[in-house]
Amino acid sequence: MEGMNAWEPIAAPEVADCDVADRTDAFEVRRAAAVGAAPPTPLVFASPHSGRFYPDDMMAAAALDAQSIRRSEDAFVDDLIAGAPALGVATISARFARAYIDLNREAFELDPGMFADELPEFARARTARVAAGLGAIARVVSEGQEIYARKLTFAEARGRIDGAHRPYHETLKTLIDAAQAAHGFAVLVDWHSMPAAAARTGGRDRPCDMVLGDRFGAACAGILPSRVERELEGLGYRVARNTPYAGGYTTEHYGRPARRVHALQIEINRALYLDEATLAPTAGFATLKAHLDALTRTLALADWSSLGGA
Repeated sequence: MEGMNAWEPIAAPEVADCDVADRTDAFEVRRAAAVGAAPPTPLVFASPHSGRFYPDDMMAAAALDAQSIRRSEDAFVDDLIAGAPALGVATISARFARAYIDLNREAFELDPGMFADELPEFARARTARVAAGLGAIARVVSEGQEIYARKLTFAEARGRIDGAHRPYHETLKTLIDAAQAAHGFAVLVDWHSMPAAAARTGGRDRPCDMVLGDRFGAACAGILPSRVERELEGLGYRVARNTPYAGGYTTEHYGRPARRVHALQIEINRALYLDEATLAPTAGFATLKAHLDALTRTLALADWSSLGGA
């Protein structure tokens, strides 16, 4: 891809019997049904933080190299869920790096200290995520290192929002709407990964393997996280709920159980599949992927009709 730096240590798995419905610089959509056909299941999977393309305009302004910035990625989560379309689940995965534009933030959740010019009044500059340096355009990577060597301009931010954030969410909404139109309801699962250190927080005697975030029950009917938790525990994983991650912008924005759209965030402990020092997949990758395929198959075949009346 011209004008981009790509980091692809392993190739994305081939997915059988599914169409690439849409592929842009910003995202890729895969689904089992042909474009325009009714989705075979009410499930939509999203991976907003697994993108690994670093555009040249970003790197020209950066104080860090791409390898250092990669530590903020949810590395290879898109590959972990790549089997979902063949099981009837539409997927959307980011292609731009999270540090370039964070799709799990409000579009104009921006830190005014990062910009040479004033932000418009509608910018959301006082959120907890902005204060942590992790707004829609991140100021720091996970270790607290400053990403940029210079201040950005609002025009640069607007370009990233218009070129990636807005079309991603327009497409995600289209997938959700199609699932709801076909089935009477939709189920969105937003997939992420967390550092192993985060999995040890919350006073646990042992780290958790997965965290299910439903905004403390506000983003989906309770049957959804309960079923996912039961299936994951049956596969041998330790599961926590809402701590340390209760769900971000995507879960909060789309999760409307009263309108029959249910959203759940799933955080995966990177120690299960990734060497966090080298950012290379470990031998655990194949096992985890097989288990997530089994979970997806179970969810795709489940009777979720009760969600239509939530």
